[in-house]
Amino acid sequence: MTSLKDTAESMETPADAPDNSIDTRLVRKLAGILKDTGLSEIEIEKGDLRIRVARELTAVPTHLVSAPQAYASAPAAVSAPAAVAVAPAERKGDLVKSPMVGTVYMQAQPGNPPFVRVGDKVAEGQTLMIVEAMKTMNPIPAPRGGVVAEILVEDSQPVEYGAPLIVLE
Repeated sequence: MTSLKDTAESMETPADAPDNSIDTRLVRKLAGILKDTGLSEIEIEKGDLRIRVARELTAVPTHLVSAPQAYASAPAAVSAPAAVAVAPAERKGDLVKSPMVGTVYMQAQPGNPPFVRVGDKVAEGQTLMIVEAMKTMNPIPAPRGGVVAEILVEDSQPVEYGAPLIVLE
């Protein structure tokens, strides 16, 4: 398997290539690393050149058995066959997305009331929830004032970078 260090070192462009060209072999190597590791995106940077390769994962609807939320694990995201692909529902309002990979917590401590509920009015900068990443609690502020129209995640749910969390109207 190719390591990121090997890939970064192979970013040297052939001498006969124009300065602004991108080595497609490198892009293919990065895509192979995504496939081999199961990552959703990878980015490398060397000098002025920055390459980001990402793939979109679609969750297949599954039947979940009722279990206490603290012990339930989120279903793994898998690529859906084209015939089963489900179009996302149209949402009115602005999506607040996760700025990082981590675990969502809806309240400051277990047993405390949640930061927000559907229908709550929020002010710009007000904490909507917390995303824990690497044992650090990161408050997710409201990007603007509005009303919480929908909460798209559950307490203790793992989230990816850019995952929709809340819809603000």
